[in-house]
Amino acid sequence: MASKVVVIGSINGRFKDVFPKLAALQSKNPFSLAVILGDLFAAPDSGDDHAITDLLNGATRIPLHTYFSIGQHPLPQRIIDKIETNAGEVCENLYFLGKRTTLTTSEGIKIVVLGGRLDGGISAGVSKDKYLPFYTNDDARALRGANGADLLLTYEWPESIQRGSGVAPPDSPKPLQRPEIANLCGVLKPRYHFSSSSAFYEREPFFHESTDKDHSARRITRFLSLAEFGNVKKEKWLYAFSINPADPPPSSIPVGATASPLDAPLTRRGGKRSHSESEPQPFSRFSRTSHSNHQHKRARPQPAPSECFFCLSSPTVQTHLITSIATEAYLTTARGPLSTASTFSSLNFPAHILIIPLAHSPTLASIEELEARENTLAEMHRYRHALQDMLRTKSANGEQSLGAVTWEVSRKGGVHTHWQFLPVSAQMAQKGLVEAAFRVEAENRKYPKFGDRQSVGEGEDFFRVWIWLGSSLDESNEKCLFLPLTSSFRFDMQFGRHVMAKLLGLEDRMDWRDCAQGQEEEVRDAERFKGAFKEFEEVGA
Repeated sequence: MASKVVVIGSINGRFKDVFPKLAALQSKNPFSLAVILGDLFAAPDSGDDHAITDLLNGATRIPLHTYFSIGQHPLPQRIIDKIETNAGEVCENLYFLGKRTTLTTSEGIKIVVLGGRLDGGISAGVSKDKYLPFYTNDDARALRGANGADLLLTYEWPESIQRGSGVAPPDSPKPLQRPEIANLCGVLKPRYHFSSSSAFYEREPFFHESTDKDHSARRITRFLSLAEFGNVKKEKWLYAFSINPADPPPSSIPVGATASPLDAPLTRRGGKRSHSESEPQPFSRFSRTSHSNHQHKRARPQPAPSECFFCLSSPTVQTHLITSIATEAYLTTARGPLSTASTFSSLNFPAHILIIPLAHSPTLASIEELEARENTLAEMHRYRHALQDMLRTKSANGEQSLGAVTWEVSRKGGVHTHWQFLPVSAQMAQKGLVEAAFRVEAENRKYPKFGDRQSVGEGEDFFRVWIWLGSSLDESNEKCLFLPLTSSFRFDMQFGRHVMAKLLGLEDRMDWRDCAQGQEEEVRDAERFKGAFKEFEEVGA
């Protein structure tokens, strides 16, 4: 059952202003609990003894269960004494969470708290004083064992939280950002991470790498920092939301979400990227042409996963295009698809799909671990077969039975290997027209002749095509074409797309940049594909 929660920024001892507002809000829209971030009490020697007295003797009414921790100021001694003698309860409905603690409420909401600021003078060990506004690296490390959280409450921000975000940062003073907080958030993967600052800030939701058996569900975190009550600019100091701790992670990534900005860049696989005339734009998702005049340009280094368009850890990954995520690979709709929603009469979406390994590797063969390499290849084939099964089913009673073409470019100098999948008329495939199109185009470009071998030599660069003839899912119902890539000729990285464009009569869509869609259209096509693929996804994953 969902519970309503209200979160409040630092109130700095202004109880008589805040709690009546909270009571009025509670009377109209009952909440299960409230959380106060940062500093509940004013700075020492601020002269708020009367306010504390009213709080302790019940003159100040707290309208619902309210929890607080520690911000930048130490707790008043009178409050500490009451906490020590009354099991953490300051007065009716007001409870001290602690500086470093884990709590599960009666509603089942799991709250993890790390209050105060980092004490860089302590190199090891947890802080001994429970009420001073400082924590250590070991305090943060100790909370990693909480094994998840619904709410993570910290005073300081996680380091790099704004990386990959399109939301403008708050004005100065800039909040302190700590790697210790980032590591904690990355491990716990909370549904919400709240902090406090001088201004309000709400980042786009971000998703974490999945470690669960169900890799279709990825944990989403929403980070918000609330301004203090009574701030001059009248920035938002209160935030209300509903949460059901029993809800599983979402099965699809929310539109607008980004990859986690907290994930450390992965260790780069493979060696130094070589300069190659056959891939003039290594940082681009697709090469525009292989015949650019770039012989005298300096070779650029291979992009790391954080810069790669295909790595889920990259803040630039287009999450709204992602349609399925499994253990070793994922599916995404193509950006600037060759086909359109009207190309195939039995489908209402383009169905130009990319099958991408999760590992950041220029080729499948260069994935270092043998088991991971084998599992990745097997899973990509399962996705390919599942896509073919979808086409077989969806086009069975239509005017046009569908087959499919899957092609890959595997080069040691590549960035992140992937396969491209595209439907085609089964009749074309069965009559040999698809195979002929690839062979003729290769001959016209004076490429070597295609072979039909499946095996790949160690360290060999190649272009490969699978042509599925439609109807039957039997392996004998497909043809494989293989073209070794050598230094004896320049290979066009868009060769596969060009062949298919001519075959489908879509020559005006050869360049993906000429087929750019708005995000609304991209989301529509992705959602339509997900709906069609849903019953086949288990096979792919």
